[in-house]
Amino acid sequence: MALLEVFARPLELVDLATSHAELLARRLAPWRTRDMLDEVIHHEFPGGIALVSSFGAESSVLLHLVASVDRATPVIFVDTGKIFGSTHRYRDEIVARLGLTDVRVAKPDPAVLMVQDEGAGLWMRNPDKCCAIRKVAPLSKALSGFEAWISGRKRYQGMVRAEMPIAEADGDRVKINPLANWSKADVESYARLHDLPDHPLVADGFRSIGCMPCTSRVAEGEDDRSGRWRGSNKTECGIHLGLAAFERDGSGI
Repeated sequence: MALLEVFARPLELVDLATSHAELLARRLAPWRTRDMLDEVIHHEFPGGIALVSSFGAESSVLLHLVASVDRATPVIFVDTGKIFGSTHRYRDEIVARLGLTDVRVAKPDPAVLMVQDEGAGLWMRNPDKCCAIRKVAPLSKALSGFEAWISGRKRYQGMVRAEMPIAEADGDRVKINPLANWSKADVESYARLHDLPDHPLVADGFRSIGCMPCTSRVAEGEDDRSGRWRGSNKTECGIHLGLAAFERDGSGI
């Protein structure tokens, strides 16, 4: 019951977030990405918005854009306990290079892991539940007090991402997707223009990078995200599918 109480959300706030997101999506659609970020960071949600970053294969582009607007913007990184060591080192390199001053690390509750993932093999038995306790729950807590958050998803990544708007409601918060319209070529061009380093695993064939057990190399011609949860129907960790539901009723716990 304690988890349900912590994550309870008044429905009227959800309705307000939905209306706000719809208005923002229409207004920001024609804007340049950097101007869009400046608007949401300094005017729409001053002091109330955070960037959530995996510090994965394409993360440096959005981190660079946000840093160019305000290096003090909170950046939340979820350390699930199963992240590649190279991701930690890459995170530290990018943070130092961009001068980010408020990077926050969210971690799963050790007490929950002890009960629900004893032996640390839950990812094999129930990957959805593993994501729920190692990623969704920590992010939910880290976002407490924020009105909005920024995501690096793009429509070209396909599946549930293909139709996402620039702004959308996520429970009682607004989620901003400033790179929604970007193509893969746009991302690569921006990274080259600003001499942004690749995640070291990219050169080894990893084009979408999450937790070690659930990330594999991608062959030529495969979709970038095909290396995530390979061999299963799972395509998302849950923060973009179930975060609001999790906060509402504790789903997955």
